This record gives sequence, structure tokens and C-alpha cells, in this order.
Amino acid sequence: MTVQTPVPSTDADTWDVIVLGAGAVGENVADRTAQGGLRTVIVESSLIGGECSYWACMPSKALLRSGAVLAAAQRVPGAAEAVTSVVDPRATLKRRDTIVNGYSDAGQANWLESAGIDLVRGHGTLTGPREVTVTAADGSVRVLTASHAVVVSTGSAALLPEVPGLAGVEPWTSREATSVTEIPTSLAIIGGGAVAAEMATAYTALGSHVTLIARSGLLGGSEPFAGELVATALRDSGATLLLDESPTAARRTDTGDVELTLASGGTVTASEVLVATGRVPNTGGLGLATVGLVDGDWLTVDDTLRVVGESLASVSALGTGRPGSGWLYAAGDVNHRALLTHQGKYQARAVGDVIVARAAGAPVDDKPWGSHVATADHSAVPQVIFTDPEVASVGLTAAAAVKAGYRVRILDYDLSSLGGSTVLADDYVGHARAIVDLDREVLIGVTFVGQDVAELLHSATIAVVAEVPIDRLWHAVPSYPTLSEVWLRLLEAYGRPGHVD
Repeated sequence: MTVQTPVPSTDADTWDVIVLGAGAVGENVADRTAQGGLRTVIVESSLIGGECSYWACMPSKALLRSGAVLAAAQRVPGAAEAVTSVVDPRATLKRRDTIVNGYSDAGQANWLESAGIDLVRGHGTLTGPREVTVTAADGSVRVLTASHAVVVSTGSAALLPEVPGLAGVEPWTSREATSVTEIPTSLAIIGGGAVAAEMATAYTALGSHVTLIARSGLLGGSEPFAGELVATALRDSGATLLLDESPTAARRTDTGDVELTLASGGTVTASEVLVATGRVPNTGGLGLATVGLVDGDWLTVDDTLRVVGESLASVSALGTGRPGSGWLYAAGDVNHRALLTHQGKYQARAVGDVIVARAAGAPVDDKPWGSHVATADHSAVPQVIFTDPEVASVGLTAAAAVKAGYRVRILDYDLSSLGGSTVLADDYVGHARAIVDLDREVLIGVTFVGQDVAELLHSATIAVVAEVPIDRLWHAVPSYPTLSEVWLRLLEAYGRPGHVD
């Protein structure tokens, strides 16, 4: 084995800020610090733009969109007669390829250059306080130094459960599911979360026979009616759902199919199997142990996104260079606060502002609403699950609110009763729920389920984050006939402000 000798560090290898990972989060961190006048470099071993651009948000929604549009047309007489009954898989995949730019990051690289952000391609490893050693694809090594901060934005990867034989059948993860070139005849999906439900929706529309196997039911973190409505829709579209079930073994058959043995004793056979059972941090091989952290762990951060807390294995020998002293930060999935691209970008803007402020010696605003801290991912996280029907939610579920000790009132409304939904689609199916904190008379959680409810979510997010009093919401008049009329119906269900039943 050839041992590579590091290239001696020079002034050209010193930046104010080093960002590990050029995904959506890393790009936003770098943009924020560069705009703040700090010389910034991004280190990336894969495609600039990361998971969201090529294997997650964008391609998955591209795969889902064709089926969603077709289903919406089929619910409106006049349009229904004008469309065919099936999605064209090849055209859908071609559009997906366009959206991911043919898996080329040339455009992203050009943007970095135009933004004044430097790029070093290769795998970055922490080798000391404010020091990152980068190994390029050709084996050459370069040592980078940060004057102010290193930000870890390396994201997360799919978790492979310990099922005997599963690794040997080479299962799909979300990466393979969104970058597929041929639609399999049949697909088994292990998992019941957002990725599993979305891919079940997409592949059913694309013509696969889908069998979803979920140990804890479907969309367990959402309001119960969300999982129920999505499950009904999946079954109606031809998918098979095996809930409260789990695989105990996997193997490839002589025909090349995957056979899963189930805990109940039955079996499921499919052309391919997709594992969507959770995420693990991309922190293995980052050299965290060299700065007193545990390789492969999630990184614990404070509200300024600085690495602190229980992840520390040893700080006594690190002196002022230890994590928590102001130089090591983590944003996005890797800190396990909210594994969503929009929340990671929110964190990126916050941490960028923090680094710029601290580099200038300015105080960092520690108020909950301060621009330099990230607090929205504590209790007001918006999320859309792009199934059909869509699930859009922000804040707490009813169960979570009660568990947290709030005195609440639950408001429910059937979206099919709205004039807007009647115009939108025949036989519209949907439901809305709002959770009111009775002591303050503000919303602390909202969930919508139904066709096209994703665009309702930001109004709910503003109401929850801004803690808009119920009596003020009465003056935010929704337009008619639209789905947003649900706000009026929820307020009517609550009654006049100040009156508690």
C-alpha cells in the first residue's frame, strides 16, 4: 500500500471557514459566510448539491408528480375523459433526469465560483483543531486550516436494519429508488415513514406492484388519520400493505427475485426491495475522535449550531481547541435536530450569521427569536409528505401536545365539506386538525391531509411560529372558494376567543 505524504500547508491553504459537505446545507452555510466577508472553502467528495439535488427531494418529487397530476385530472369530469389511465414511466424518468441535470454538478460548481466560494474536491477529515486533511480521488493529500470555523454538513445515509441476508440481496435505499433507470415489475418496501409512503405512491403509479411492510404502521409520527387516509389510498391504487409486520430474513431466489420471510411466517417475493427504515449520520471517517468526539455519532449542537454536549468523549487534553470553544459547528441532518432539507437550510443561514458575528467579535443574539440562533426546529417544524393524498403538518400532534403538558383543544374539520374542495375534485377526501393551547389561545400544531394541501402549510407555519392569537386569526379572511377556507371553519369550531368550553 502506498502511503501518501501530505502537501505542506501554505497561506493559500488557510481560509476563514471550512465547510465539510457541499449539499444544500453546506452551500447555504458557505454562501452566508462568504457574503459576510469571510474567505470560505467547501470540501466535497461527491456531487455538489448533495442528496437533495440528486437522490432525495428533487428526483423523488419528480417521480411522484406525474402520478399526482394524472390522479388529479381523473377526479375532474371533462379532464378525466381526456387523459389515459396510466403514467408513462420512460417519460417520467426522462423528466427526472432533466431535473437532476443528468447527474452533472457543473452548474453548481459555476455557482460556487460566482459566489466567491472556493471548492476542494476530496474526502475531508478532521486532523486537529481547525484543521482538515483532504484526500482527493487520485490519492493526493492537502491540509487545510480554518482561522475561525469548521462546519460539518455531511448529512445522513440510509439505515440498513440487521435482518439476516438483507445486505446480501443488495437492497435499494432511497438513492437507488430515485435514480432507477428501469421500473421493476414488483417492489417490496420495508418501512412505514415518509420515504416508504412516498415511494409506495410513486412506484404504484409507475406500474410496479408494491408491497409495503411496516412494523409500526404507516406514518406513525403524524396524526393517526394521516396514516389511515394514505393507507386507504395506497390500497385503492393496488398496493399491498402489511402493517404491524416485519421481515426476519431475506434471500435472492434462482430467478433473481428477492424473497422476504416475515415474522408472521409468510413470505413476500418481489423484483427488488427498498429499505426505508431510518437514517444514520455521515460522520464515519471524519476524524471526530481527533477532536474528542465519537466517529459515526450524531453531533450534538446548541442553538448557535456549535458542537457541544454529550458527544464529547474527552476535552481535557484538547485545551482551547476543544469542541464548544467556538470553532466546530454542525448543520443539517448530521446534528439530528430535524432531518429535512428546508430545516437544514434554515440552520445553515443561522450558523453562517453566527460565524460572521463571532469572527467580528460581535455578540450573538441569544433571544429565541434572534436571527443568529436556530430555534424553529424545536417545536415548529413544517413537513410535507407528497403521497396522494398529501400530508402537510407543522408543530405538535395532539398526542405530543398532551404529552408535553399543554392544556389543549383539538379542532377537526372534514375538507370535503369545503366549497374549494368541491371545485378542486369530485369525491374529495381530506381532513384538517388544529391544536390550540388554551392557556394562551394560540395554535401549537396543524395537520392537513388531502389533495393539494401542501400549499396550505406555510399559513399554518406562520400562525404557529408567530404565535398569532386566535382573535387575530379571525381577521385573516380566507378567499373563496379555495382550500384555505378551512381556516374559517376551524375558527368557527373553536368559537369566540376567550370562551373555553
